[in-house]
Amino acid sequence: MSTGSGADSAPAPNTHHETLIKEHRGTTGMFSSLKIRNYRLFATGAVVSNTGTWMSRITQDWLVLDLTGSAAAVGITTALQFLPMLLFGLYGGVIADRYSKRTLLLFSQAALGLCGVALAALTLSGHVQVWHVYLIAFLLGMVTVVDNPARQSFVSEMVGPGQLRNAVSLNSANFQSARLIGPAVAGVLITTVGSGWAFLLNGLSFLAPLVGLLLMRTSEMHKVERVPRGKGQLREGLRYVSSRPELIWPIVLVGFVGTFGFNFPIWLSAFADGVFDGGAGLYSFFNILMAAGSLAGALLSARRRSSRLRMLVAAAMAFGLLQITASFSPSLWLFAVLLVPIGMLGLTVNVTANTSVQMATDPVMRGRVMSLYMMVFAGGTPLGAPLLGWVTDTYGARVGFATGGTISLMAGVGVALVLARLGGLRLKLDLRRGHQHVAFVPKVPLRQKDDGVRAKELTTVA
Repeated sequence: MSTGSGADSAPAPNTHHETLIKEHRGTTGMFSSLKIRNYRLFATGAVVSNTGTWMSRITQDWLVLDLTGSAAAVGITTALQFLPMLLFGLYGGVIADRYSKRTLLLFSQAALGLCGVALAALTLSGHVQVWHVYLIAFLLGMVTVVDNPARQSFVSEMVGPGQLRNAVSLNSANFQSARLIGPAVAGVLITTVGSGWAFLLNGLSFLAPLVGLLLMRTSEMHKVERVPRGKGQLREGLRYVSSRPELIWPIVLVGFVGTFGFNFPIWLSAFADGVFDGGAGLYSFFNILMAAGSLAGALLSARRRSSRLRMLVAAAMAFGLLQITASFSPSLWLFAVLLVPIGMLGLTVNVTANTSVQMATDPVMRGRVMSLYMMVFAGGTPLGAPLLGWVTDTYGARVGFATGGTISLMAGVGVALVLARLGGLRLKLDLRRGHQHVAFVPKVPLRQKDDGVRAKELTTVA
């Protein structure tokens, strides 16, 4: 757990904050946050809608590939879905800090459902064209500009600081559990009754989170001060993040990994169709394997009690290295097996960065900080997806996959070196049993007060 500036709550501790910490300190375990009623409702609705979302993602990618025969077109679809986050993501955070997050989610989840129903109507009627898919992907992205920061920061209002890390990890486990089911169902529907029914089920799946939000008890929410309307709130959020290395560098790292390392719709569809000649069924199978690894990573994250930057950078480097290894796999089964740890490490990067950033942020700033996090993590896709789609089309799926892995590996190494230099730290390896094997420690004893504080902060979060 990060202990940098603004960790867990407002910069200055207060009695209410300490009470919230003590309230859940004795509640531990992999599923401890599910004991909270509001969060149970949230998680139940999410697993239904997430299953529909994964069905729609797989079906959408395969529909575009079927309509165009181009991996670059799949990349364009992905880019259009995330372009609004890149352009307007920070404004979404300002809105999330200013208004009731529960109310915002009621509107955004309903809008996401309507987009799914619209795509289903076009597909089932036989009139769907690739520009329809592009347009709806862009509209989905516009909705997520507000939905993402509101949903991310709403978790702390449901569970409080004592259970935040566990709840964030379970959110990821929830998402990855749906990823196990969604692609499998999508593969069956595509090959039997057609893509339109998968889109329709996705649209209807958003009824579940809407019901969950309506049934929540607002009296049991952890109150967070709302930010009144005013000038300069966007700049204030950027200044807040830029002055804190425990926030800015995890965000930078997930930006590189998200932009270049998470383009799996492009690579997996290209491997399934062009390298191994397996079709939609094999593409769904690849996604299920990735989901299995991601689910394991999420559950392991839920058991951990802290989020360390060394875990983040190590997972990012291992993630990139395994992608490079898998890209040159000579056989289908070796490639398939490697997708499991790739999914596990990718999820570890996401959860560790997400939790570290949330726990190190003042609650009144959390919407803006998380909007920046999501803008960098997901908003880079409009840049990375078309580029890596072009590389994949031009040089092949193996080179495209290896390119994304190489950039992720280099980003992990670069951020590790920057953090070590900022804190006057060096990497210490100790292979003795019972000792911490990897740690950042001060290079020399620090005498100056400011340097000592900075080194202590960075050594703690590392």
